[in-house]
Amino acid sequence: MSKDSIPQSAAALAASFEEEPSQASVATLPGGMTALKPFGWAKNNLFNTRANTVLTLVCFAILWFAVPPVVNWVLLNAVWLGTSDECRAAAGACWSIIAVKHRLIFFGTYPYEEQWRPFLACALFVAMLGVSGVRAFWRPWLAGAWALVLVAMGVLMWGGVLGLTHVANDKWGGLPITLMLSVFSITLAFPLSILLALGRQSSLPAIRSLCVGFIELMRGVPLVSVLFMASVMFPLFLPEGVTIDKLLRALAGLTLFTAAYLAEAVRGGLQAIPKGQYEAADALGLGYWQKTMLIILPQALRMVIPPIVNQFISCFKDTSLVTIVGLYDLLTAATVATTDPEWRPFFAEVYVFAGLMFWIFCFSMSRYSQWLERMANRYNRR
Repeated sequence: MSKDSIPQSAAALAASFEEEPSQASVATLPGGMTALKPFGWAKNNLFNTRANTVLTLVCFAILWFAVPPVVNWVLLNAVWLGTSDECRAAAGACWSIIAVKHRLIFFGTYPYEEQWRPFLACALFVAMLGVSGVRAFWRPWLAGAWALVLVAMGVLMWGGVLGLTHVANDKWGGLPITLMLSVFSITLAFPLSILLALGRQSSLPAIRSLCVGFIELMRGVPLVSVLFMASVMFPLFLPEGVTIDKLLRALAGLTLFTAAYLAEAVRGGLQAIPKGQYEAADALGLGYWQKTMLIILPQALRMVIPPIVNQFISCFKDTSLVTIVGLYDLLTAATVATTDPEWRPFFAEVYVFAGLMFWIFCFSMSRYSQWLERMANRYNRR
């Protein structure tokens, strides 16, 4: 090495040390890996510029003034078990209303003595959802297990057999309505959305026009209008003496509305597939349905997992709109629970609890979506 190159090498080495985090902020991990210590991480991410420093301090100030009152109201000064008079005398939340009104919130106007039946039906339903989310259980027997669970749910909810009292579905409400409407509408809307997306890209003008018209019509009106039409207008077109249960009508309206939005998400995935995939499938001599089911759709659906699950979450929350057709979902049942004059001042606690229930299910779907994405990415890399 020449003498002239020594100063240059020293300068380059010094510059490299300046670019790296200081040794005080770096911790050595097993395997030679390094990680920033808390103070070093905060310096590099929260206080690295003047603007970030100001924003960080403002956020800390907001948390300092906002968090303690919320914690005091929710936890420290709250009344967990007590009378309405004790709640009025307290300075915090009155969670006693949840203990007193939990049956009305969860099961609506279902007969009080028979509420063990919707509880067992919901437990079976949620258990099957959990089992279906585990990849190891994706076997042919899972379809049979779902069939048995659905039959058991129908027997438990309707009754009339095995010594169970018959309960008409106009007395159903609360969590069972929310779960059944959301899961069944999602299950029925997903395959329908695939057909609509494929039909919108069809080379046959009649099929393409029909699919485009349906999708744009459903996407152009609010869900409240669809449910209103299904509840009020649709029965007017039925023959005299023919009626369709309002629960089925609400399910049909929610399914068609969800399918239209899902179809656009699926269409986005279909358009993202490179043209070479279609040409390669044609070169292999595959027919239309073979090419679509084996080559195109798996790739397209893998690309649009986030928007699809986002629409699933939206559908779950949209079940609260079925109150327009006289159904008592979880949110409507919670609203009814606040009409008791003795507990009316504590409506905020009821809505917080209902919101927490919706958040649990929606957050679970979001986390499952992320797991599906990671699994699909691992499968892609193989």
